[in-house]
Amino acid sequence: MRQPAVLMIVAIAVLLAACKGEGASTVKRPAKGKTMSQQSAHQHHAIDYIEFPVTDMARAKRFYAAAFGWSFNDYGPDYAGIKKEGGEAGGLKLEPKVQAGGPLVILYSQDLELSLKKVKEAGATIVKEPFSFPGGRRFQFRDPSGNELAVWAEK
Repeated sequence: MRQPAVLMIVAIAVLLAACKGEGASTVKRPAKGKTMSQQSAHQHHAIDYIEFPVTDMARAKRFYAAAFGWSFNDYGPDYAGIKKEGGEAGGLKLEPKVQAGGPLVILYSQDLELSLKKVKEAGATIVKEPFSFPGGRRFQFRDPSGNELAVWAEK
């Protein structure tokens, strides 16, 4: 894997690791008259937000809550923000269909086997069983809407 690709994968993993839902009760709403971007710090040209297309909002929220403990801000029936401490890390956007391909979002796990178990129990399709690579192990799965993601761990 080329070095820029590794850096992008690490950046995405760091961003989405914050989505776990811990501290979700402390998520602050923007002050009156301010938008979320005016309230929180953003880093120039850094990956700031990941948006997942989903075909069934309720099912997608149940899946990500069960598999990773994520919680959400609801913005109507077509959009839900993925909470992280101090704001949001991404969102779920209702779409008529999900197109395969695109960047692979890779989440970090402290316990790969437990993450694999939770992903399966939540209803994912395992695309690649756990395998070793320099630096750790990972598996890939398809969520109920058809998005392909991966989870990795150092051991």
